[in-house]
Amino acid sequence: MKHFLLAATAAIALPAIAQAHFLLEYTQDTMIDRPGDVPVKLVFWHPFEAGHVMTLEKPEEFYVIHNGEKTDLLGTLQETTFEGPENTAKAFLGSVPVKRSGDYVVVTVPAPYYEESEDIYIQQITKAYLNRNELPTDWDQPQGLATEILPLNKPYNIIAGSTFTGRVLSEGNPVAGVEIEIEYMAAEPDLAGNGAKNATASPLPGGALVAISNENGYFTFGVPKAGYWGFAALGSGPKTEHEGKELSQDAVIWIRAWDLE
Repeated sequence: MKHFLLAATAAIALPAIAQAHFLLEYTQDTMIDRPGDVPVKLVFWHPFEAGHVMTLEKPEEFYVIHNGEKTDLLGTLQETTFEGPENTAKAFLGSVPVKRSGDYVVVTVPAPYYEESEDIYIQQITKAYLNRNELPTDWDQPQGLATEILPLNKPYNIIAGSTFTGRVLSEGNPVAGVEIEIEYMAAEPDLAGNGAKNATASPLPGGALVAISNENGYFTFGVPKAGYWGFAALGSGPKTEHEGKELSQDAVIWIRAWDLE
């Protein structure tokens, strides 16, 4: 039986999934004061558990959208490593040129990752948001991805204790009944090094936090804590197979929550 979320609901914890795979597009800040190149680290990890790191191959696409214009950033990516508590794996460091005022939507289309334990491929098409000078330009528009989560709240300055609502899209159409994993970036990557900062929270009992999109593709989550929150709509994309095996083509979005002071 599917549990449809309304605005008053947050998320339910299901024990079926112990760890959530998440592609991180990590920047130290989301609100940019001065023009320049903003470092972004791409890591395929379990940031809530601060656990196993997956190997990230060079993405198929890496770009930014500003004022509706797309700029290819694939050439900025440099291969590096990321050290988790359990292992070290390949990651990438890139940069986003932020000059004019407005929103900068950072998009990564990774190569499908083979998850041996499940015998499936995973491809997490990921978005994160930067803003300069508090001028909104692009955040409320879809980016025309194969699958994506369209935010209904400005994603770079959510108030902790309020709610975030997103709409799951596949080729521009809403998707009902999609399982959405919700992840807190408890341990943020260290941009100056190859590891992570100390974790500021621990995962809740009961496994991954999960919500289900309603009949119009919407879901709402009550954001309890400041920091970075990720949402992954599992298998929401149109592609279902890669190299003869099942493909979970996921839509991922990262938002930033702040304490109201």
